[in-house]
Amino acid sequence: MIFNVTWQILAAAFILDLLAGDPKWLPHPIIWMGRAISFFEPEFRQRIENPFRAGLLFALCLISATFGLTWGVVFIVDRIHPVAAAIVQTVLIFYSFSTRSLHKAAMDVFNPLAKGDLTQARIKVGYIVGRQTKDLDEAGITRAACETVAENFVDGFVSPLCFAVVLGAPGAMMYKMINTLDSMVGYKNDTYILFGKAAARIDDVANYIPARLSIFAIVPAAAMLSLSRASRALVTALTQGRNHKSPNAGIPEAAFAGALGVRFGGPNVYHGKLVNKPYIGGAFNDPKPSHIEKACELMMLSALVSIVVGCVLTWSLL
Repeated sequence: MIFNVTWQILAAAFILDLLAGDPKWLPHPIIWMGRAISFFEPEFRQRIENPFRAGLLFALCLISATFGLTWGVVFIVDRIHPVAAAIVQTVLIFYSFSTRSLHKAAMDVFNPLAKGDLTQARIKVGYIVGRQTKDLDEAGITRAACETVAENFVDGFVSPLCFAVVLGAPGAMMYKMINTLDSMVGYKNDTYILFGKAAARIDDVANYIPARLSIFAIVPAAAMLSLSRASRALVTALTQGRNHKSPNAGIPEAAFAGALGVRFGGPNVYHGKLVNKPYIGGAFNDPKPSHIEKACELMMLSALVSIVVGCVLTWSLL
């Protein structure tokens, strides 16, 4: 581990995330990452003719620069005082977590949906999903919100936690750059099909192990709610986790679908085109608005299980 990331640092970062979430008045590293991506993309495109090679070097340079810069900051602060370095690492790891902001985004969909305001619910869910939302019915809106909670439990918590346990704050920030690159350039359209391919593949690799480890958090969390939910979560994750075009997203989605007893996936419209995706949890019924609350509850319990395991690991490895 780098810089002796302690269980106290991880616990404090998690508590900060629960208390503060993503306060708009604080400068956020993800914003700086996004600006760096936007600034350097045209530079790499202009200097390297082959779009795939340009995208590969672009991604590798930004990822390594993020790790190196964070490492340098923590190293310098650690030379000043170890306590100061612990505080810096706590804040940076806190920035990499997004449980509270994910909970808020999902509940922003649930609140108008519970009042029968489909128009507002479509607008809110459109902020957090890539599919076309203007014609979604109540079940479609609910399914989109629940899927986002499940998938982003890995992207927004398990993966940065794993990188933080192994590589400290530099690892957590490196992961966030990987994830931000994928969200900005990892598209299969004419603009990014080649340039963004490397960023998308790197993101797949970075999330591969955390996505599978998420089962060991979701199943115990589901058991806290009901033993039958736990068994359904495990069976659905193992049998239907591959029913997704992403090599990783289907794992937590299947575990959530089993725990909640609902089905995800199915046909959706993306950029005006109907995409027929297989169902995950196809034996169950469509989710109801109340399942958004249940998905958020399961996500928070799963995060609690994950942070406890992470703290135990860091304590035992020191």
